[in-house]
Amino acid sequence: MAEPAPTPLTDAQLVHRAKQGDLGAFEELASRHERRIYTLARRITQNEHDAQDVTQQAFLSALEHLHDFREEASFATWLDRIATHAALKILRKRRGLDTVSLDQATDPDPETGEIPHPEYIADWRAGPEELVHRGEVRQLLEEALANLDEKYRLVFLLRDVEGLSVRETAELLGLSETNVKVRLLRARLQLREQLTRALGDPARRLEPHRHET
Repeated sequence: MAEPAPTPLTDAQLVHRAKQGDLGAFEELASRHERRIYTLARRITQNEHDAQDVTQQAFLSALEHLHDFREEASFATWLDRIATHAALKILRKRRGLDTVSLDQATDPDPETGEIPHPEYIADWRAGPEELVHRGEVRQLLEEALANLDEKYRLVFLLRDVEGLSVRETAELLGLSETNVKVRLLRARLQLREQLTRALGDPARRLEPHRHET
């Protein structure tokens, strides 16, 4: 009778071994998370070469600073933050932006402070934050994400896809928590509108809301 396969080690167990000098344990962590980190970097940078660089930098940085990892959060979350920092650094360098704040502009309409109503209403109940995990529409959502303004795409990716809190997202992007919430709402509305154009019922189209002057 064949012996049962050994139970795979958890990330925490592999981290503990890696901290003791077991490079094989770190290689297993890298193998386990490489695809996910590459996907995150690709979504943020919108560039395959940059995503590959970010992935490599993230794991090199993680290895270099592994002993500083206090394990208060999961290894996956810690690695996400490292990769996000590296990806944002590339974006800022690409656009020549200040490295302290990604975007100094405020989002609410300067006159009304309101968020525009989407032109289309989806004929499903799930929002983009739920659809991102459903395979049948994932490609459409990826295309919609690529069309989003960068400042909205980044907030959606970190908050809804990677599952960071509003506070963590704000800290990573150098924004206020209020700004994060506004951008997230706008991202969801814009993604919902784009997805509805592909999947929704045109008969349920709504005219854009216009404010009286």
